[in-house]
Amino acid sequence: MAWRYFTAISLVFTGRVPLGDAARRASALLVMVLMLLLGAGLPGALAQSTPPPDSVADSATVPLDESAVTMFPHSQTSRWWVSGQDNIIVQWHPAFYSKYSGTNSLHAGAQNATSNVATLYTGLQLTRTTEIFLDVETADGGGLGDALGLAGFTDVDVVRNPQLGPAPYLARGMIRQIIPLSRSLVEEERGPFALATEVPVRRLELRFGKFGLADFFDTNAVGSDSHFQFLNWTVVNNGAYDYAADTRGYTLGLLTEYYDRNWTFRFAEALMPTVANGIDYQWNLRRARAENFEFELRPQLLGKRSTTIRLLSFVNHANMGLYRTAVENFLEGKTPRPEISAHPLQTTVKYGFGTSFEESLGHHWRAFGRWGWNEGQHESYAYTEVDETADLGADVAGNAWRRASDKAGFAFVSNGISADHQHYLALGGRGFLLGDGALNYGRETIEETYYNAHLWRGIYGGIDLQHINNPGYNRDRGPVLVPGARIHLEF
Repeated sequence: MAWRYFTAISLVFTGRVPLGDAARRASALLVMVLMLLLGAGLPGALAQSTPPPDSVADSATVPLDESAVTMFPHSQTSRWWVSGQDNIIVQWHPAFYSKYSGTNSLHAGAQNATSNVATLYTGLQLTRTTEIFLDVETADGGGLGDALGLAGFTDVDVVRNPQLGPAPYLARGMIRQIIPLSRSLVEEERGPFALATEVPVRRLELRFGKFGLADFFDTNAVGSDSHFQFLNWTVVNNGAYDYAADTRGYTLGLLTEYYDRNWTFRFAEALMPTVANGIDYQWNLRRARAENFEFELRPQLLGKRSTTIRLLSFVNHANMGLYRTAVENFLEGKTPRPEISAHPLQTTVKYGFGTSFEESLGHHWRAFGRWGWNEGQHESYAYTEVDETADLGADVAGNAWRRASDKAGFAFVSNGISADHQHYLALGGRGFLLGDGALNYGRETIEETYYNAHLWRGIYGGIDLQHINNPGYNRDRGPVLVPGARIHLEF
C-alpha cells in the first residue's frame, strides 16, 4: 500500500498529473499530509508484519501525550520512517542609513518578507545495514531584498532564485550502507537520515545519491538548525565553507564516513553547479567537482561533559573567475565594469579550511564556535560571499523556568573578504549576492539572539533579533536591525 502513496506523490511532483502550478503544489501538500496521517499508524502495522531482525514489540514508540515534541509518534522498530516539518519565518527591517545603493544592495527602505519551507521525510530500512531515504520539499516566499546585499543573510531557509517558484522538488534521495568493523554496538538516535537504533562502534558508512553537504559536514548541535535555533547564514553554517550545492542547497555525490569510539573521519566527492549559485549540475567531473574532508574528535576534556571538535577542509574545481583578472580587464577597458564571469570556459581551484567546537557547560548551557578561511582569489561560487569568518555563541534550555523544551541562544559573527574581493566590489563589480556599486570596506559583524518555545506537541513558536553592522562589508550603509518570528511544525 505504501508504494501507492509514493507513486501518487511522484505523479504530482513531476507534473505528469495535468495540474497548474498552484493546484499541483496544493495537491502535493495534501498528499504529504495524508502520508503523515497514515504514517502515524503505518509504522506500528509494518513493525508487526515485517519486523527487522531480532526486533521486539513496538514498546519504544513515543506516547502521544502533552509532553510529545512531534505531532505524531515515531516508531523505534518499524522498517519505515515517515515524518515532516514546516518552517515559516517572517522578518522585517526598518529604514536604515545608506549613502548609496547598487544593483545587489539590501533595500534601505523598510520592508518585510516571509519564507516557508516544508519537507516530507521518508526512509526504509531494507536490512540491518542498508537504508534508503527519499525526501520531498517545497520552498515558498523569499527573503528581505531578494536575499541580496548581505554576506551573512538573515534567513537560511531562503532559496535565492525566485524564478524556481514553490513547486515541490526532490531534496534528498540516497542510500546508506553500514559496513561493520567491530562486534561492539552503541545506541544511535533514530531520525530522518538514520534508521538503525544500534550500530557498530567501529564501522564504515557509505551514502550515495542526492543530499546536502551541510547535513553531514560542519554540523553543530548548538548552532546548525534553523528550525529551532539561529537563522543567519553565517551562524548556522561556516560562511567561508563554499560547499558544493545548487541554489537550493543540495548536490549529488558519494559520502564515506569512518567511525570509531572517540573520533570520525568523513570524505565526500560531490557535483558543483554549472554557474555560481546555479540550479543545474556540471556532470563532467574533469570540469567541476568538490572534495570535502572533516575530522571529528570527541575528547573528554571537562569530565563527563560532552565535547566535540571538528577540523574541515574543502577543494572546489569549477568554472570560476579570478577577482584580480576581472579588475585588470576592467582597468584595461575590456569590460564596462569588473565582470567575474567574463572569461572563457576554464577549470580553476578554490580551497579553504575551517574548525568548530561545541561544549556542554552544565546547568543546561552549551557553547559553540567556528572559524573559517578560504583563499579568496576565486569567486564565491555556491554558498555566500565570505572569505574569512569567526563566530561564537551559546544556548540554554528552559529547565530553570520549567520549560525544558524551550531554548534561548545568542551568537556573534564577524565576516571578511580578501583584498582582491574588496577591490572588485569597490570598482563596481557584482557577485551573486553583493554589489553596492562602490565599497568603503569594513568587516560585516552580526549579533543574533532568539527564544524558541514549545507550544504544544509538534508546534513551536520563536522570536529572533539580528543586528548587522556594515551590511555587505560597506561602512557607508547600515547598521540594520532585523526582528523576526518563526512558526515551526514538527510532524
